[in-house]
This record gives sequence, C-alpha cells and structure tokens, in this order.
Amino acid sequence: MKVVVIDYGSGNLASASRALALAAGQTGIAADVVVSADPAEVAAADRLVLPGQGAFADCAAGLAAIPGLREALLAGVAAGKPFLGICVGMQLMAERGLEHAVTPGFGWIGGEIAAMAPEGDLRLPHMGWNELRFAPGAHPLLAGLSPGDHAYFVHSYALVGGRAEERIATTDYGGEVVAVVAKANMAGTQFHVEKSQKVGIRILGNFLGWRP
Repeated sequence: MKVVVIDYGSGNLASASRALALAAGQTGIAADVVVSADPAEVAAADRLVLPGQGAFADCAAGLAAIPGLREALLAGVAAGKPFLGICVGMQLMAERGLEHAVTPGFGWIGGEIAAMAPEGDLRLPHMGWNELRFAPGAHPLLAGLSPGDHAYFVHSYALVGGRAEERIATTDYGGEVVAVVAKANMAGTQFHVEKSQKVGIRILGNFLGWRP
C-alpha cells in the first residue's frame, strides 16, 4: 500500500508521516509512507493524507500554486481513494472558508469554516487536549475508541452549518465544535491526529485499514 502525505508547504509533514508509519507497524499493515508534492506520486497513491496548519486561504493557495497537485488530489478522491484531512486539511473539505477572505474549499462536505465564538471566558485558539463525543460505532475510523477519549486541538476556526450525517464526532469548547467529519471515501479530523498519541495512532491505523 502506498500512502502519500501531500506536501504543499503546510502541515506537520514529518510528524504525520512518522505517525502513519507507526500506525502501520502496530496494525501489521505493509504501507510505504511517502511525503510528496509530485502530482504523479499523488496519482499513484492508494491512500491520500492532507495535513494543514495556518490560515484556510493560505493553505488553499499553497495547494493551488503547485502545478497539477490539486487536480491530482481531486482526481484521486473522485476515483474512490481513501482520503484523510488533518486540521486545515479537514477544513478544506468544506464548501468555503471565511478566514481573511472568502475562499472556496473542495465542496466535499456541507458547511463553511468560520471563526469560533466560544461562550464564556474561553480564549482562542482552542488549544490542548479535549474529549471526543460520538456514538459508538459511528464510523470505522473511530473503531476501538470510546466516547470521552481525548485528542489534541489547535484552531480558531471550525466547521459550521454542515450536514448532520457528515459530522461523526464533536467536542465542546464553549459550545459544540465539529471534531471528525466523513462522507464516502473522505474523512477529516479537526484535531491533530499526529499529536494525539494513542488515540491518534489508533485513528491512523483505522484509516490504513479502512475500506469505504
């Protein structure tokens, strides 16, 4: 299995690739994990991972700036290859982002990425460990996890107005925050799986074995 972590100048690429390799080893899945900005590598991948950190508009521009890379990603996902977006990589799955400017997303899931407005005396960014809320059996990516397990978040923008069936897990930070989304062969985590220790490694292992 060839897993390509897409390099477009944003995201914890080394951490993500190491976490994927660790997950592969722990699950006994033979996976060649590659970090690449080459559209040909993306086209040849069996699974695609899109990390991201920073502003939605900057990440969208960075992906579009590499000739053929965005097109290869979209074609691979359209062909049914399993996809995992991490943090802003997940946010790019939405219809649009409102950070700095109105920026179109991939439109794979409903909703838009808007500034968080937590109730109470809570600061932004939402940074640190927070619990996951989901129904057991909600999605194969969450297999082996329990409601209340914690993941590591760093963000000030979040998905709003999405479709209920695509919101797989949430957390609370002065209100409900979407934590995991999924639709068909596409999934994303608002939190950093590569920083979420055992929970993150379990999700990545589930992703490697996922057959949507």
